[in-house]
Amino acid sequence: MTGGHGDQRTTDRAGWKETASTYALLPLRLFLGVTFVYAAFDKLSDSHYLAGAGDAASFYSQTQAVKGSSPIGFLLGPALSAPTLFGLLIAFGELAVGLGTLFGLWGRVAAAGGAALSATLWLTVSWGVSPYYLGNDLAYLFAWTPLLLAGTPYLSVDGYLAARARRDRRRGLDDAAVRRRSLLDGGIAAVALGGAGLLAGSLTATFVRKKDTAPVAATPGSTAPAPAASGGAPGGASGGASGGAKVTVAASSVPVGGSAQVQEPGTGDAVYIVQPTAGQYCGFSSICTHSGCTVNAPKNGELYCPCHGSKFNATTGAVITGPATKPLPKYTVTKNGDQLELGAKQS
Repeated sequence: MTGGHGDQRTTDRAGWKETASTYALLPLRLFLGVTFVYAAFDKLSDSHYLAGAGDAASFYSQTQAVKGSSPIGFLLGPALSAPTLFGLLIAFGELAVGLGTLFGLWGRVAAAGGAALSATLWLTVSWGVSPYYLGNDLAYLFAWTPLLLAGTPYLSVDGYLAARARRDRRRGLDDAAVRRRSLLDGGIAAVALGGAGLLAGSLTATFVRKKDTAPVAATPGSTAPAPAASGGAPGGASGGASGGAKVTVAASSVPVGGSAQVQEPGTGDAVYIVQPTAGQYCGFSSICTHSGCTVNAPKNGELYCPCHGSKFNATTGAVITGPATKPLPKYTVTKNGDQLELGAKQS
């Protein structure tokens, strides 16, 4: 009796392990599919994305900004010549990849498309990221590899077609007829799914436009939202994120060439107070003007953004290296005795 129960438990564990192995790639597939669909609609609904050269957050401006530093910069000429066409190709390409991955339709083809998009974005907007492991597009590139190798054989259109093909072969249909039927039905499903995606994307691009001024994300997962600054700043800063609070820091904590971090009242965003030259104080927002990441503290006269490699002058806030095209917002800083007080935003 006991032995029978033990055998049953062993069998159950073996069954669970087999099921887990079978569906091991499903979480990755859902994540990549949802993310690429979201990225596509995020681009299509953003008024900046196709705005052209006059908008620093547009596809054209961001492509122009990375052209000089990208190892494939010489290939970006056509994209700059027809930015609307290429911008839409990228957005709808992400949508096709995401839908194909979610529904498991031509899974290896969708994974190949996702890998190609991620590789292109890694070689352009993420190429300057240092160290390399902070570049999200490189991680996405490798995330597509398992699906490229294994496809989407479970809980998918591909899986249904494969199971039906096996049944057809057992019923005596010849291989040519089975392959023809699978290809035809797969094509019909692709047309239906692609048509639905094209319609939804077109309606989004036409009628659902964000009116905010935040820059559009260049790639899936390639941006990191700026976290709220910590409550206390090094060097004895006082004040917090509550509106109207006076924010001060000890002057001794900001040596020439050094910095101290405080929080802007109201927003809670981190601000770096710096002393570029003796007796000259100012503050710079920590929020990168490219995609909203948090830049590192000033070092060697520069503020560096780890997301996409933008660099800013620690004296003026001006852009040294793109893809950012706008300087960091600057704040006045007043010295009162042995304290430095954060003032209003200048730009």
